[in-house]
Formats: sequence, structure tokens, C-alpha cells
Amino acid sequence: MTSRPNHSASAGNAVELVQLAAATAVSKRARQPVALDLREVGGVCDYFLIVSAASEVQVKAIAEAVEEKLRDQGARPWHVEGFEGRRWVLLDYVEFVVHVFHEKTREYYMLDRLWGDARSLKLDLDDAD
Repeated sequence: MTSRPNHSASAGNAVELVQLAAATAVSKRARQPVALDLREVGGVCDYFLIVSAASEVQVKAIAEAVEEKLRDQGARPWHVEGFEGRRWVLLDYVEFVVHVFHEKTREYYMLDRLWGDARSLKLDLDDAD
């Protein structure tokens, strides 16, 4: 098993990338975007971005759009999983993880509630569309 690389980006840069990922996901009709700051609750990374999609096709489209947009900014995921099943795609950028869920899968796993002690991160999505 490969260990996680050390955090390399500054917290400010990670927040900007999370916000860009959220705006990109919403532009693809992602629902219920939530960003969590995990730094004070001992998470496996600094931030989670969690979004929902209405269908498996939309899960894939959102995840691909986020990955492409962040790649344009020079950010490449350290680990990706879930594209085959299209129910929960995880894009791990070390400092933050993007979770693109099918709505029913998000309801089942309830990551929002599991990490409920974490503070929410402001996403500034007012002009995302």
C-alpha cells in the first residue's frame, strides 16, 4: 500500500482549488455542494468537497469536468477511484478530496453528518452559473 504524500500546497491555494472545483461542479448541475474544513478534526486531508448528482452519467460528467478544470490550474489528483461504478467518484488531491456522489449514495454514506464537527468552508458560488 502506498502512503499518502506530504501536503505540498499552501492552505490558501487548496481553498482556492476547492472553490474552483465547487464552481465547476455546480456549472455541471451538481447539487448540494458542501465544503468542510477538516484541519481541526483530524481528517485524512485538510478539506472535503461533497456534491451530488442526479444520475450516474452526471456523476461521471461532474468528476471529469472538475478533474479537467483543476488540471488546467496545474493540480493533478494523487488518487482517483469510482469512475467505473459512477455512484461515488473520489478525486484525492492530498490537501483536499472531491467527492461526487449519486444522490442515493450520498444519502446512504452521509459523509456530511459523519464529519459534522468540521466547520463549513465558504464556497462563493453566487456567480458560479
